[in-house]
Amino acid sequence: MPADQAEDLSPAARRLYAYAVERHAFDAGEATEALGVRAAAAITELAAAHLLQRAPGGGPDRWSAVAPRAAAARALAPLTLLVRETHDEMDRLRGRLETLVPAYEAGTAHRDLSGSGRLELVTDLGAVRGLITELVAACDRELLTSQPGGGRPLETLEESIGRDESLLTRGVRMRTLYQHTARYSRPTAAYVERVTALGAQVRTLGDGLMRMLVFDDHTGLMEVPERSGAALVVRERSVVHFMTSAFERSWLGAEPFPTTVSPEAARSISDELRQTIVRLLSEGLEDKVIARRLGMSERTCQRHIAEIMRAVGAKSRFQAGYLLSSQPPPQAHEQPGDQAGD
Repeated sequence: MPADQAEDLSPAARRLYAYAVERHAFDAGEATEALGVRAAAAITELAAAHLLQRAPGGGPDRWSAVAPRAAAARALAPLTLLVRETHDEMDRLRGRLETLVPAYEAGTAHRDLSGSGRLELVTDLGAVRGLITELVAACDRELLTSQPGGGRPLETLEESIGRDESLLTRGVRMRTLYQHTARYSRPTAAYVERVTALGAQVRTLGDGLMRMLVFDDHTGLMEVPERSGAALVVRERSVVHFMTSAFERSWLGAEPFPTTVSPEAARSISDELRQTIVRLLSEGLEDKVIARRLGMSERTCQRHIAEIMRAVGAKSRFQAGYLLSSQPPPQAHEQPGDQAGD
């Protein structure tokens, strides 16, 4: 009988079962006299658990014990039949679906020859994550990742670290690009320290990154503008080659990601960020657009813009844009971490 059913037996039923196994047969009166309690309820309980049966040739009131394994076989018989029927139905369903394999293979072969199906839009975030996991598991040469937007969320890093460490321990090369502002994110810096210890290479840029992943030069994923959580899956070789080339150009102009940032390095990066803000401001972009492109909060971006306007003596953004387009960008220093966000 099932273990949980045996554990549910009452103390009286357990005593009666011990009494029963010592005898060939007994009736309720004998059990009541021997145990000092009424045995009828315990007999009913044990019979329902298949641990008692009518004694052969002993009349309707005579009972005998049933071995626990035999009781289990009787109790599980309906479930065993159900499992067998379920397996049979699974086999029938699998057989019906497999009859469609030739049609599917012929169709995909035609699709590949015609060039269709090499671009796929995936709009469900869960499906995108599952696809990334599959592609990482199949990657055997190199993974390129470009991640704009400053420091990455802690939950995203926690999801990625195990997957990326497994990739690196298999000997797969991994190169990642972030924006400079990611350097001031402690979770991102801790993640970078772990993966670089296993051989990954990480660099940063101020601007100009597109969010993408490229697996072994044959499959790419790109973000979809205005579609949060969506991704465009690219299997067209020429487009993947373009993505790889764009990554390589950015990589050449990027700087190594240090896991610790000295005050001198912070000032250097700060000046570069200011120069980028000046360029974007002179192009007439709004604060929120500049902030998004540089991977910082809008409030931090506005603070930088206010400092730049004061430095050039501008009273309006229009005036600042005019002045900034006609003179070198101002230089100013600040404390490390100011440009990363609030």
